[in-house]
Amino acid sequence: MKRLSLLTLCALSCFLAACGSGSTSSPANKVSVSAVTSDQLLYRKITNFTVTGQNLDLGINITNLGCLKITEVAGGTATRRVFSCKIVGVGTFPMTVTAGDGSTLNTTNFTIPLTNQPQVTMVTSLGTIVMELNPAKAPVSVDNFLNYVESGFYVNTIFHRVESNFVIQGGGFTSSLTQPATMPAIKLEAGNGLSNLRGTVAMARTNVLDSATSQFFVNVVDNAALDASNGGYAVFGKVVQGLDVVDKIRVVPVSTQGGLTNVPVTPITINSVVQSQ
Repeated sequence: MKRLSLLTLCALSCFLAACGSGSTSSPANKVSVSAVTSDQLLYRKITNFTVTGQNLDLGINITNLGCLKITEVAGGTATRRVFSCKIVGVGTFPMTVTAGDGSTLNTTNFTIPLTNQPQVTMVTSLGTIVMELNPAKAPVSVDNFLNYVESGFYVNTIFHRVESNFVIQGGGFTSSLTQPATMPAIKLEAGNGLSNLRGTVAMARTNVLDSATSQFFVNVVDNAALDASNGGYAVFGKVVQGLDVVDKIRVVPVSTQGGLTNVPVTPITINSVVQSQ
């Protein structure tokens, strides 16, 4: 009888060990991902990413540094869920799917091609400036700037700040020094490997790090200190034609107007801005 009891106890112990601590550890109840696919990979276009797997209704998250504002599309199931985003980066980016506990379920690389760097042609009252933008290094800033360009926001705004040994800054005021309504502020992209050197274009902001909207500035001298000063200022492009026009602007007479310093006495107006490449 003692031997039988021991065997019975051993069998019971083995049975409990096989069962585990609860049903949540069973593979049948775990989230798994078998594939992640996309419908298109076009710069600055909306793309849908489809995640397939098992038990996806238990909760998953996806991240992709080339995407802006990833949102889930309604109608997902336990085996298929769709996420939508606007592609703002270029190059190869990993799409990572994680479970609710943060564990990685799948990583798939997607490559967003770009034949030519985007360029913007800005016609001012003192001449034409062509800026080449860098979405690989500053995807959010470039997309933000192009959104303002496409909306016609910059037309009839001015360069309201001119400092001959520092920067020329524009895109935020009209000639009457009123400020048009802007889009929401964007995330700061300082520290992206681009330095505030002569001829580069960067986002202007307040002392709040993530506060840049429409205003930009062109460095008229090397201002590398701005790369880290007060959290840094994000460079997102450079002047490739019209640096002579920038130099014309930097030396115009300025005065204090409407509570602003270094305002050109004669307004320097942005007459048109278009994406030319």
